[in-house]
Amino acid sequence: MTDDNFEVLITQALATIPERFRNHMNNVGIVIEEEVRPGQAGELPIRDGEVLLGLYQGVPLTRRGPQYGMVLPDKITLFKTPIVAIGKAEGGIRELVRDTVWHEIGHHFGMDETRIRKAEQDRKHKHAAS
Repeated sequence: MTDDNFEVLITQALATIPERFRNHMNNVGIVIEEEVRPGQAGELPIRDGEVLLGLYQGVPLTRRGPQYGMVLPDKITLFKTPIVAIGKAEGGIRELVRDTVWHEIGHHFGMDETRIRKAEQDRKHKHAAS
């Protein structure tokens, strides 16, 4: 899959984010990297057998105060190689890109892993019911 095709999937994933959230996304960019670089994941609690598909780096909206400014944009990184490898095996690169984008945007809004996982379950349950 080319980077251009992968970018299209990211754009499509962003379009699925409800407008009420998209309107509040501020000072955040999304980049593509092939794979996680050594040390890039930092102190993330990644367990054996887990694969990092995306990474949020920045100051969540919930932690930004009146002094927030003059900072580089937050960065959401999507790791193309593992997403494509797992997505093909699971039959859905597009779905995996969407889920990863949603997950990392949750971090941008200040959600921790537990809240994001719960929101993902709720969203998938609601989607399956419709």
